[in-house]
Amino acid sequence: MSQPTESASDTDRVTLRVLVYSDNARTRAQVIGALGTSLHPDLPDLDYVEVATEPMVFTQLDAHAIDIAILDGEATPVGGMGVAKQIRDEYDPCPPLVVLIAREADRWLADWSRADATAKLPIDPIALSQIMSKLL
Repeated sequence: MSQPTESASDTDRVTLRVLVYSDNARTRAQVIGALGTSLHPDLPDLDYVEVATEPMVFTQLDAHAIDIAILDGEATPVGGMGVAKQIRDEYDPCPPLVVLIAREADRWLADWSRADATAKLPIDPIALSQIMSKLL
């Protein structure tokens, strides 16, 4: 009887770097906890870069180390919607952008920022996972 063959090893898996921007450590932890390290076996693994300030967002983008960005629209002093707009205006290619919004009425601002998607605060793990799966 033959042994079952294994598919691609763990070392062959692609890993995407996900930037999570929020001045609130709890929000960053909720995002990372909701998504985990793998959304689906057919999708790349996720590795996170947590940043709490707007200048660090651009430091990471300038280093070409980010594949997708999740930006807290409620962050202070610089909100994620303004950061998303600046990223979209200044970076080509631009990574996919997800803006977290607390109020449905803020969706128009997220549209103005040219984010690829929005997700609601507080974090809904299922909804955020579905949004990320569509973007990836």
